[in-house]
Amino acid sequence: MSFIQDFKAFALKGNVMDMAVGVIIGGAFGKIVSSLVDDVLMPLVGMATGNVDFTSLKYQIGEGEGAAVLNYGTFIQNVVDFLIVALCIFFMVKGIAAMNRKKEEEPAPAPAPAEPSAEEKLLTEIRDLLKK
Repeated sequence: MSFIQDFKAFALKGNVMDMAVGVIIGGAFGKIVSSLVDDVLMPLVGMATGNVDFTSLKYQIGEGEGAAVLNYGTFIQNVVDFLIVALCIFFMVKGIAAMNRKKEEEPAPAPAPAEPSAEEKLLTEIRDLLKK
């Protein structure tokens, strides 16, 4: 097979397409969570802590243009983002595992009775003839 045919076979597999959809939805979900944290939660936390704006929390090491600035307020917001996304993924994985467990617990349908062997059929015919 050529490189293009190999790549096409790989890219069109179901798992790859499912993963691509998951990545796209995950990116959009990440933006929603970031907006929730930045625009809703952190202002409320800031208000509760004395009108602290977390985006402005910084620590400067050194002076002048070469000074290093540690933006720990932004880091705190990103940690909160991560925790919310991780919690949502945890609940999703837990729900999927519970659904899979229920599928495994369902009893399999009973197999159809096997057809009698030729010997059993012959014996049944003989029995029926003897009854007559």
